[in-house]
Amino acid sequence: MAEANDKGADRIENDGPAGGSVENDLTTIYSDMKARGSEVQVYIRYLRNGTQFERTRAAEALGEIGDPAAVRPLIDALSDPSETVQYLAAKSLGELNDPRAADPLIAMLKSGDKWVRRAAVTALGSMGIKKAVDPLIPLLGDPKHDVRAHAARSLGQLGDPRAIGPLRELLADTHEDVRKEALAAIEKLEGTSTQVPDASIHA
Repeated sequence: MAEANDKGADRIENDGPAGGSVENDLTTIYSDMKARGSEVQVYIRYLRNGTQFERTRAAEALGEIGDPAAVRPLIDALSDPSETVQYLAAKSLGELNDPRAADPLIAMLKSGDKWVRRAAVTALGSMGIKKAVDPLIPLLGDPKHDVRAHAARSLGQLGDPRAIGPLRELLADTHEDVRKEALAAIEKLEGTSTQVPDASIHA
C-alpha cells in the first residue's frame, strides 16, 4: 500500500462491497448523506451500524463536520473491527479537538497498525495534550519512519523539554524526514536554529 495520507481511500479499494463499483458506491453513500445536510445523527448511525464501507466514510465525514456530538461515537469507533475505521476515527477526533478523546487516543499509540498509531500521534500533538508526552516518547523509536517523524513533530508541538534528549537521538536517523522533524522539534523546544544533518553522514 502506498504510504499516503489518504489511507482510507487506499484500503477502500480493497474493502468495497463485492460485485459493485467503488465509484458508484461512493456516489450512493455521499448522496444519501449530503441529502440530509447537517444531520449528524445520520452519520453517527452509519458509523455505529453501517457496513465497513459506510463506517469508513462516516468516520471521515464526522471529523469534517466538526460537531461535538460525534466525539463519543468516534471514541467508540476506535474499537471498530476495521483498522481503517480506527484510523479515520482517530484522525477525526484530532480535528474535533475535544479533551474527552485524550486517554482513548493515548491508548491507540499501542496499536499494531502503523496508520492508527500515526493518526493518534498526530491528533495528540495538534490537540496539545500535555500528558501525552511520556507515552509519545517511545514512538520516537517506532519501526516505521513516518510514525517516528510524526511523533517528533507532535513532541515539538507539546513543548515539553523532557523530549529534547530523545529527539537528539533521531538526528542520526537514516531517514531525512525523521531528522528534519526531530531538528524542527528541538528548535521549538530550545528556541534555536540549526541545519539538518546531511544524509550522507548517515549513509
